[in-house]
Amino acid sequence: MIVVAVVCTVMLVVGAALAIVRAEKGPSMLDRTVALDVVVATMIVGVALYAAVHRRADVVPVLVVLSLVGFVGSVTIARFAAVEPEGEGRVRTREELAAEEAARVEEQREAQAHEHEEHHGGGAEGEVR
Repeated sequence: MIVVAVVCTVMLVVGAALAIVRAEKGPSMLDRTVALDVVVATMIVGVALYAAVHRRADVVPVLVVLSLVGFVGSVTIARFAAVEPEGEGRVRTREELAAEEAARVEEQREAQAHEHEEHHGGGAEGEVR
């Protein structure tokens, strides 16, 4: 029985660690949500494994609470994700933010140059005619 419990514990730890890595990397909010659901499910199974190995039934309320927390958290995030704009579901990296800022600055410069050209260039063309 102890060998089975140790093997199950190792598998649970590996699964939880991989889910935490996925939650950290993302890339979208829904990927993180699923990963955190896996972590909560792993915690539930870990508590159930503890209860089975030590033959304790008094941890059943803990299992119920963990299940409810996981469910309510998932539903809450799903409700927020349903109304989220298309491009907002992903946390951007520093490089992506810098590239977006550079593109925005370049667009502003081009718009100002175009406006300056129209303002000053239009008068010069009118004088030539």
